[in-house]
Amino acid sequence: MKRWLRQRVDDAYEQLLSREISGAPTHVAVIQDGNRRYARQQGDDAPQGHRDGAKTTERVLEWCQDVGVEELTLYTFSTENFDRPDEENEELFDLLCEKLHEFADADRVHDNEVRIRAIGAVERLPERVRDAVEYADRRTQEYDRFVLNIALAYGGRSQLLEAVQGVADDVDAGTLEPDEIDVETIENRLYERPVRDVDLIIRTGGDERTSNFLPWHANGNEAAVFFCTPYWPEFSKTDFLRGIRTYESREESWRRTRARRAMALLGAVGDTELTEAQSVVERFRDSLPTAEQPDPDELDGVDASQLENVDSSGRAAN
Repeated sequence: MKRWLRQRVDDAYEQLLSREISGAPTHVAVIQDGNRRYARQQGDDAPQGHRDGAKTTERVLEWCQDVGVEELTLYTFSTENFDRPDEENEELFDLLCEKLHEFADADRVHDNEVRIRAIGAVERLPERVRDAVEYADRRTQEYDRFVLNIALAYGGRSQLLEAVQGVADDVDAGTLEPDEIDVETIENRLYERPVRDVDLIIRTGGDERTSNFLPWHANGNEAAVFFCTPYWPEFSKTDFLRGIRTYESREESWRRTRARRAMALLGAVGDTELTEAQSVVERFRDSLPTAEQPDPDELDGVDASQLENVDSSGRAAN
């Protein structure tokens, strides 16, 4: 009876969260932690924990598509994982091969035009895994409605180091001038194909750290982070929706902060900065509590030309 009642409560809470969510992040990155601890808790070995976790991965892919997420990155195998016992890694590599082929051939992947690709030092992986990666990439290369990134042999710090070394080599060779180096210069050297900025990082398993995961795309974008205690095989749709709600709260807080800063600038800056501040307040006025909202008459005179310094997301240009 208790299990039945708990399920009813969980279902009701999931429905409530679904109704509360009004938007979704574009790019969600997930640290799938806790497979091995879950297996030990169940009296199983680590490979069984990875298999149970793979089922959760399939469900999360569906949940992302349900709420409107456009890109999902899964931290599947880090560079540090090479230090684990060979027999455990070999079974995990077998599972990766199996799932990559399964995903690449699945009707739901092709019906939803899911692009599957790997990021990381894939060349360090066994040949059978590299072949599976290439197969999934080739089978889905024409799609772009949804992107699924599998982070394999991945380490964010090493990726950044390699990108910077590439820039230094180009400068040394005379093919790149120092004053030409910008954000795009680094991004083009991080991955073979573009990765969107991360809006939300989810980590399961109870640890509250991001473990060197997508530092350029997450930290630079001030991504929201949601830590939760369930091990990855236990991760539920309710947990997922709570993560989405964390992102929405983070975005709303950012909008309020932006509007308040702009309000504070209105009486203390020159004409150029004043125009920008007025534009920001106009766009984000509804994010402020009613008592803090300025009178619309105070913002009269802001025409379309004055909005040129604010991009489509509402962030003022530097």
